[in-house]
Amino acid sequence: MIRHFGVFKFKKEVSPQQVEECFVALKGMVGQIDGLLSCEHGPYNGNEGLNGEFTHGFLMTFDNADSRDAYLPHPIHEGVKALVVPRLEECIVFDIEV
Repeated sequence: MIRHFGVFKFKKEVSPQQVEECFVALKGMVGQIDGLLSCEHGPYNGNEGLNGEFTHGFLMTFDNADSRDAYLPHPIHEGVKALVVPRLEECIVFDIEV
């Protein structure tokens, strides 16, 4: 299983509604891309203050690395990126195998 997770810092001019649109689009890929099992997301909710300026995060689960690799260039994913990336100041994405 592959966990694909990331954190986002949205541009200041991005509205809360636009942030939500991004995560609706991310979650909407579940069931449309083979091997993408789940997508969870939310705003930072910790007390440590170690999030830097990142305000939101997501966690996707893939059944295996091949599914993750097929997702990356998938047209549906490319469409979601076209919506999300222009709204970001910065992002970090990281994958681990569990």
